[in-house]
Amino acid sequence: MGIVVNSIGIILIVLIIWWFWLKKAKAEKVATDVIKIMVKDGVYTPSRIEVAQKDKITLEFYREDKSACSEYVIFEGIDKQARLPIDQPFQLELENLLPGKYPFACQMKMYQGELVVVA
Repeated sequence: MGIVVNSIGIILIVLIIWWFWLKKAKAEKVATDVIKIMVKDGVYTPSRIEVAQKDKITLEFYREDKSACSEYVIFEGIDKQARLPIDQPFQLELENLLPGKYPFACQMKMYQGELVVVA
């Protein structure tokens, strides 16, 4: 009996690790001037965005989730963050990004996304 309980526990731990840290969404290619990102139900939608390199990239976040964790979005590596209002669009401009991957997350890293800039 103990071996069954331990096995189920290990499987659940592996699934949680995969869901929160290892799972990579398919990149959504975006060609519009303003990229809309919904913050709802514990996720950014889309969570992985691919965009062509430009002088300025505008992300429009719309936060429906009232969780305190969803209040901020933080971009690692480019020292950019913003406080997202509830039920209002918020535009964040990113300028002169080089081609590469730019992860973004809430302050607790439970909401995670990635901006992929391609040449």
